Amino acid sequence: MPDDLHREPIDQLREHMAGRHFLVLTGPGISTPSGIPDYRDSDGVRRGRQPMMYQEFLAKPEARRRYWARAMLGWPRVRQARPNAAHEALAALQAEQRISGLITQNVDTLHDQAGSQDVIELHGSLHRVLCLDCEQRSERQQIQLLMEAQNPYLAGVDAVQAPDGDTLLDPTFEARFQVPHCPHCGGERLKPDVVFFGENVAAATAARATRAVEEAEGLLVVGSSLMAWSAFRLCRAIKDQGKPLLAINRGRTRADELLDLKLEEPCEQLLPLLAHHPF
Repeated sequence: MPDDLHREPIDQLREHMAGRHFLVLTGPGISTPSGIPDYRDSDGVRRGRQPMMYQEFLAKPEARRRYWARAMLGWPRVRQARPNAAHEALAALQAEQRISGLITQNVDTLHDQAGSQDVIELHGSLHRVLCLDCEQRSERQQIQLLMEAQNPYLAGVDAVQAPDGDTLLDPTFEARFQVPHCPHCGGERLKPDVVFFGENVAAATAARATRAVEEAEGLLVVGSSLMAWSAFRLCRAIKDQGKPLLAINRGRTRADELLDLKLEEPCEQLLPLLAHHPF
């Protein structure tokens, strides 16, 4: 029985969280059971090719063409992904006021879909598109329909899914790709409303995350290697404030030396049990 198998780690979690309102920070590992690939292996080493850098995306039209060609094929899988038991358990814990809030590194909106409220999206959302010329936002599905209409030659092309809605697409398919233009101003510098590698988290978002850490009585990390500074700095802050830092993560994290407790059981098994056990 899962309860017997996980009784010891659940008891450890309950002991550390008893009487405290923990903030939860989630990363890609919570969404892999929903079919969304993550960036890193169990040693925290990045898989596959180097992701698109922000500076390259801004400077090179061919980089934007490459990004959107691959993203057009990767979007359906992100759009169709559904919350798993771990997302649902965190939504239940928040609804019962057993956790103080939720910060996520993920850009898939699965926490919102599960019913979590006021989620702090450190890295934005793939479900929105930002125009870098007029600063207006559009729904991602609207841009998807534009791309599909302008690039029918890609219909039915099979590409291997990569993290964050990317795909491994043969470069020969990219040269003909028509980049979508902004529905508001006609500009061609559309960008997913996410934080690229090499880009800073928005100041307002970083400030919200900092306040959430200051108001929390502890931090529980779920499914993150914490290799990104935007997440690791929150762990450093919670320890600087003398509060407990816990993690449910399969493999190495950047904060291993700071952790008061680390569990490597699957989060989609542990968190539902935690939601069903008072603490």
